[in-house]
Amino acid sequence: AMAIYVGMLRLARLCARSPGVLGTRAILAGCGQEARLQAVRPLSSREADTTIPLPIGGLSYVQGFTNNSLLHKTVGQCLEATVQRVPDKEALVVYQENIRLTFAQLKEEVDKAASGLLSLGLCKGDRLGMWGPNSYAWVLMQLATAQAGIILVSVNPAYQAMELEYALKKVGCKALAFPKQFKNQQYYQILKQICPELEKAEPGALNSQRLPDLTTVISVDDPLPGTLLLKEVVAAGGEEQHRARLQYSQQFLSCHDPINIQFTSGTTGRPKGATLSHYNIVNNSNLIGERIKLHLKTPEETRMVLPSPLYHCLGSVGGTMVSLMYGATLILSSPTFDGKKALEAISKERGSFLYGTPTMFVDILNQPDFSSYDISSIRGGVIAGASAPPELIRAMIDKLNMKELVVAYGTTENSPVTFLNFPEDTVEQKAESVGRVMPHTEAQIVNVKTGKLVELNTPGELWIRGYCVMLGYWGEPQKTEEIIGQDKWYRTGDIAMMDKQGFCKIVGRSKDMIIRGGENIYPAELEDFFHTHPQVQEVQVVGVKDYRMGEEICACIRLKKGEKTTEEEIKAFCKGKISHFKIPRYVVFVTNFPLTVSGKIQKFKLREQMEQHLNL
Repeated sequence: AMAIYVGMLRLARLCARSPGVLGTRAILAGCGQEARLQAVRPLSSREADTTIPLPIGGLSYVQGFTNNSLLHKTVGQCLEATVQRVPDKEALVVYQENIRLTFAQLKEEVDKAASGLLSLGLCKGDRLGMWGPNSYAWVLMQLATAQAGIILVSVNPAYQAMELEYALKKVGCKALAFPKQFKNQQYYQILKQICPELEKAEPGALNSQRLPDLTTVISVDDPLPGTLLLKEVVAAGGEEQHRARLQYSQQFLSCHDPINIQFTSGTTGRPKGATLSHYNIVNNSNLIGERIKLHLKTPEETRMVLPSPLYHCLGSVGGTMVSLMYGATLILSSPTFDGKKALEAISKERGSFLYGTPTMFVDILNQPDFSSYDISSIRGGVIAGASAPPELIRAMIDKLNMKELVVAYGTTENSPVTFLNFPEDTVEQKAESVGRVMPHTEAQIVNVKTGKLVELNTPGELWIRGYCVMLGYWGEPQKTEEIIGQDKWYRTGDIAMMDKQGFCKIVGRSKDMIIRGGENIYPAELEDFFHTHPQVQEVQVVGVKDYRMGEEICACIRLKKGEKTTEEEIKAFCKGKISHFKIPRYVVFVTNFPLTVSGKIQKFKLREQMEQHLNL
């Protein structure tokens, strides 16, 4: 059972507010602690009465509450509202770059960057790819593109040339921003493999054969041939005539416009661009914040430490957007995940809330000098991205003092969070479920064969409907129709069960996707890649259980007759061709695969055989 369980959650966020709460908040701005608590009392009793949605008629169907209206605002309007409310509150701390900005300062920079992007000839609806690890530039581009009506494309920083080319081409990126390099990932050199024209190009006027849409390449740090420097783009945006253009173009923005494309994939293995609107992510982040009660917290209690990547929905919505909606402080602890740096950020910055995937939390708890850090400021956190073993949840609540920890479930296609605990749920409820349905969201569990609702405590496929469902997969109407029916239900492909209190438990998945440390890996994509190896006859890729990563990749390879190779040679073949996290941990040479009567390979049997063979 554990093997199935260690596979499934997906993505999470943090943010909420409601018209009712706004009023309270404004009144309380100048009051003392006592007044603050009095004003809060009626709200908590109201919440206690109405926020527990229950399944109906003994069947696995539940509707989130709709007491508070959804917001019809763009990201830019939400940032403006927060600046009006708390201009001098610390908005962003980027540890490695020594950056600290208040909301008023952040908005000033975002406006200049947005107007700078428009001055380059980018227009509403154009796509800009952000490719790189967590940084100030990432957050700046995320908010500036939204402000200008440009669609941000979140590009995985580990992508190699082939993956990058596919993603940029798929959505027709007109601009791409990245750092020169990070560790051994040479971004500029990788792009040059696809666009050799870059080196001699006039900055902003690239004419590339393989990426015909890409004209504008922005370096976020070092001056590089053929690129514009982000600093200069922002500086240009400060000029009066460019500011005026931004104000003019903002009148044409709607909350239903697309704002973000995030790559995700099904069993087909080719990444698809899930397209989200302002409406999707503004409301998801708002409702996350409401559920974790951010609107009731003091400034000291809203210091959010984000060690997880911004190119995932957990980072960009749960991190950036939740903080922006609630006037919370977002602390980026390191460019890529680092457990030690996360603990340093908590202790030096008095972090009160920590995000992460199960793998990240395992690493943080297992730091050799864990006990030397002052983590007394921590109150809670969000764990998401993959299924968390119950013992990990208990260890986090206990050792990290996360009384208000919540487990989140969602998918990129759902903006992302659809199920989330209440902070006051019991340890047991957090360890054994992914919480209860979010407001303005419907969920049902369906028998895959009959399409009928299943009874409570019966496994079936989880379907979701509501404001949170994406606009669609970019440029792929047919794939969109396969996953979102005419009845607007989104089919998650995850196998779940619901109990009479509305708690949902993810028990497996109908897709064969592997989730390694919160990274989604698609066997079909890797299988296609291994078939390019001259000695490989047939290959199947499965996930095998792993305590730290949740799952690890195992490539089961049948070699061509008379061929011989080694595990090391196969891994060396992968280096520089596919992202490091997709390189299999295990390579096993086999002579045959378990088959069904009709000759289809039984992946679940293969997985069991491999776990036995590897003594896992």
